[in-house]
Amino acid sequence: MPNLTILSWPNLQSLAMATTNLQFLQNPFPRPTFSSKYLVMRAPKMVFKCGCSSSSSVGGDAFSLTSSSKCDVDYLGESTKGDLNINLKHLENFGLDGQATLEGPIEQVARLEAEEAGSLLRDLGIPSPSAARLSPRGIFCTRTLNLRSISAIGYDMDYTLIHYNVMAWEGRAYDYCMENLKSMGFPVEGLAFDPDLVIRGLVIDKEKGNLVKADRFGYVKRAMHGTKMLSTRAVSEMYGRELVDLRKESQWEFLNTLFSVSEAVAYMQMVDRLDDGVIPADLGPLDYKGLYKAVGKALFRAHVEGQLKSEIMSKPELFVEPDPELPLALLDQKEAGKKLLLITNSDYHYTDKMMQHSFNRFLPNDMGWRDLFDMVIVSARKPEFFQMSHPLYEVVTGEGLMRPCFKTHTGGLYSGGSAQMVENSLNIHGDEILYVGDHIYTDVSQSKVHLRWRTALICRELEEEYRALIHSRGPRATVVELINQKEVVGDLFNQLRLALQRRTEGRPAQTLAATNMDDQELTESMQKLLIVMQRLDEKIAPLLEADGELFNKRWGFLSRAGLWDKSHLMRQIEKYADIYTSRVSNFLNYTPFMYFRSQEQTLAHDTYSHYCSEHNGSSTN
Repeated sequence: MPNLTILSWPNLQSLAMATTNLQFLQNPFPRPTFSSKYLVMRAPKMVFKCGCSSSSSVGGDAFSLTSSSKCDVDYLGESTKGDLNINLKHLENFGLDGQATLEGPIEQVARLEAEEAGSLLRDLGIPSPSAARLSPRGIFCTRTLNLRSISAIGYDMDYTLIHYNVMAWEGRAYDYCMENLKSMGFPVEGLAFDPDLVIRGLVIDKEKGNLVKADRFGYVKRAMHGTKMLSTRAVSEMYGRELVDLRKESQWEFLNTLFSVSEAVAYMQMVDRLDDGVIPADLGPLDYKGLYKAVGKALFRAHVEGQLKSEIMSKPELFVEPDPELPLALLDQKEAGKKLLLITNSDYHYTDKMMQHSFNRFLPNDMGWRDLFDMVIVSARKPEFFQMSHPLYEVVTGEGLMRPCFKTHTGGLYSGGSAQMVENSLNIHGDEILYVGDHIYTDVSQSKVHLRWRTALICRELEEEYRALIHSRGPRATVVELINQKEVVGDLFNQLRLALQRRTEGRPAQTLAATNMDDQELTESMQKLLIVMQRLDEKIAPLLEADGELFNKRWGFLSRAGLWDKSHLMRQIEKYADIYTSRVSNFLNYTPFMYFRSQEQTLAHDTYSHYCSEHNGSSTN
């Protein structure tokens, strides 16, 4: 059967939009044949050509694009720049009335039109947009973001556009770190890289030699000294009166990114060696803070001396996990009129090698990775890039030779500079720019705090956590049910305890019946309830201990601290990232025109909804 392109008749204008950047070699307008519901066209042989530019006229005369000068804000406070508007004159020329064709209650019309559009997408073989949202590769929104109003999208490279095999990359970083520690005189024999020791979002306590997991308020929920997990009681005794405060940099070091894994593993293992007393005395009197500096120095040498990156550049296939969908997602954004920027701390040679390996083979028509970006900035020195101005250099040769410059141009390749230079050269500022990175502080926090850019965080571990949460639904539901049972029993017990207390003090209990209750009956009732609560505790405790072990046996889930509360990491994400997701290619399922809307945030007093349902919606004065 020949290839058929099936289009709903009312959606022919969409075809014009979809083919704006396509050029046909032959028979650009094939003769259609008609059926009762669909216009069926035999698909011509096509050659795709990347337009990579935005047309001011979208869909011919049918639509107009809202420009920066004519945009407004919608009822959620988001800019309407980039929205499409119907050209009413175009409808009139075809004898159509936009309002008349959509008569009836708008709720019903919207439902019917959505069903028809959904049916069309299925016929075209296009996945449902809702399917992407309810998956490990969803894009999750903490602050409403209209992607149509974004004029430029900036990307970090390492662990953002390029995802490394953590065991390979961080494993080699660990190896070089250990070699440097050994050359400094530290005992490292018998140690091996164990990535399961740590997860992103933990905090190193450099004063105590601990690694801790805190909740959103900064209270420590789990802790590890060296490589040994501490008991709940030990954690309470050590941190019961102390909160994690990331502003106190002399004590706390937040694991912002996967690059932190190798350093944290090496440090915690060396804490064990320090506690065992096997570190030579000639290295000086070392405390936990001094040990952290020594490990950091050894890892820094591994990066500065260039051996690690040279090894990765020589065999990128051993370290990089390619994503064929990623270049296509960026291509969609570019063709939608977004200016794409690459802003990385990596140097030019490393950036060019990694991007060629990861992008070029997946791009159409001999495009190279440089063709995707309107501006590339290497050796950016983030976070200072967002905070202050540094000298700007233009990379002018393939060997990386540079010359000073004071102004950027489209398609240029630069080293250094500042975010303010980028804004001025593009004439795009603040919330018109979306920056995407994996480092909460260097990428996301600083671009938002200093420039009010919109932000997206890349966290690859979300996919594994999402699946672990799905498989943990049964055990978590069991824990919740047991805790609810204990709460009911506890409330009853507390009322009887209060009655006993009042009677003991010679005062009447809550009611006359409670006051006159037989002492033995009251005591026996309390004893039974107390035994029930103790048995419930015995069952709840190990289930809570095991909660999250499908993600990490030591630390539990990435985003949670305890059964219900959010982790300190999750609080940072909510505070600084407008959206977050596991990989950049997830944008492919959302289109460059997506309107991300944040969900309702539940509050402790939202129990009013249960009250209303139980009282049939009645209210009290």
